[in-house]
Amino acid sequence: MPFIRSFADDDPLSRAIAPPPDESPEERAARLRKEADAQRISDEIDERIGQDRAAWRRNKSLFRLLLLGQSESGKSTTLKNFQLAFAPRAWLAERASWRAVIQLNLIRSVNTILDALSDELARAHADTRSSSPSPPFRPSSVVPRLDAAVAAAAAAANAPPPLLLAAKHSLLRLRLAPLRRVEADLTRRLGAASVDERFDAPEAAAPPAAGADADHDLMVATPFDAAYARARRAPGEPFVRTNRSWRDSLGEYTRARSGGRAHGRGQSTERGSQADDVTEVIASCMEDISELWADDVVQEMLRRRKMRLDHGPGFFLNDVATIAVRGYEPSDDHVVRARLRTLGVQEHHLVFETETSSDISKEWIIYDVGGSRTTRAAWLPYFDDANAILFLAPISCFDELLTEDHRVNRLEDSFVLWKAIVSSKLLANCILILFLNKYDLLERKLQSGIQVKKYLPSFGERENSAPVLAKYLHHKFREQMKELSPQPRHFYGYLTSATNTKTTAATLSSVRDGIIRQHLEKADFV
Repeated sequence: MPFIRSFADDDPLSRAIAPPPDESPEERAARLRKEADAQRISDEIDERIGQDRAAWRRNKSLFRLLLLGQSESGKSTTLKNFQLAFAPRAWLAERASWRAVIQLNLIRSVNTILDALSDELARAHADTRSSSPSPPFRPSSVVPRLDAAVAAAAAAANAPPPLLLAAKHSLLRLRLAPLRRVEADLTRRLGAASVDERFDAPEAAAPPAAGADADHDLMVATPFDAAYARARRAPGEPFVRTNRSWRDSLGEYTRARSGGRAHGRGQSTERGSQADDVTEVIASCMEDISELWADDVVQEMLRRRKMRLDHGPGFFLNDVATIAVRGYEPSDDHVVRARLRTLGVQEHHLVFETETSSDISKEWIIYDVGGSRTTRAAWLPYFDDANAILFLAPISCFDELLTEDHRVNRLEDSFVLWKAIVSSKLLANCILILFLNKYDLLERKLQSGIQVKKYLPSFGERENSAPVLAKYLHHKFREQMKELSPQPRHFYGYLTSATNTKTTAATLSSVRDGIIRQHLEKADFV
């Protein structure tokens, strides 16, 4: 009878994976264990792929809202208002994590004042030394001395009287010195988002420094200029888009300090100890912080330097009595007003906890973007799937310049961005909502006597009041949308003060209802 050989006998793969003919029972058991482990790992990978695919399909169907606008326009504050208004339980669960951010905001304001105070004290000391007895008279020096004296007299005639600095100001600076270490510690905990630019008076903004052209090459006025910016970028230079938040950095810092423990009582104790150390130092400085902020000489110094700290984000010096205490817990108002820079594009899932009649209002994906001109190139990939854009234009900054580019007026920058967004064919089907934000700061600024026409000549001789300017700007934004939009669309424009949670909640409810209705109309459901 002829020998019949199966196809499997000639299959190289079958021969490769076949067990050896002399395999012992122990070797067979070890081989089967390895095969079982490999199969388990393969099944886990397949399951994760399936979960990721299902999550991608689910997220693909979710409503996407982009928060756009320049840096410090109020995007993150508006996001917090969304969370507070529509997901109160989730908001309450994470509210305590903002304590470190609020403490850092407070300390940074104090240290900004101390920097200015140190400069004034050093200047006063130098003036005292320069008023010491002159060297012996020499005839050859008569003309230069006369010229210098005339120049000094002319400068003195126009200069305000010297600040009445006293020994208590030097003492306050020394007593508040520990806050330098606390600021550095909190900055390490919170990561790159906590590294913020120091306060810079808009009217006193310096021109670009020598050699700054490289930085300007990386800036784009609109996200549609991104291709040009990439072309100007040096070859091989890394460009990273990140979704990391300050909470990620805070968690990594805590795990590192706790010896790598990711869970358990040890980590909780370590975290509490670190937070208590910071809180203890701040609480011990409460009276000195209050005295510094209430000091008339300090206020005059800030006025002369045009440092309007109370007009900036993350200002808490009027809340020292409630923040600089042991056992401090953040309030809703404090969290909404807290300030950290947004780096890259941050994705947030907002699950509405209130009953609604529409499926699209159950969960939204909200993208909060960094608004600096150095980060706008990262916006473009998110435009493809956007259903709506909420554009924030801070109208109180008509007299301010961009922090990253002191050649550009902030209000002008908002108009440049707005025109690029409304004229984009890529966003032609996108719902657009405009927030003319920081109306409360605009009122305070105009009440202080600042004239709009000095910075906005087209405003002309109109009444120098917040309602008139707001109406003027509202009309300008609406007309630009009407003129530049690729197709007719509704204009939704609101005056907002995003740090006022009550009025903003009412506005957001109207915005949500309008978005839902227009989205359903586009889908032919209404």
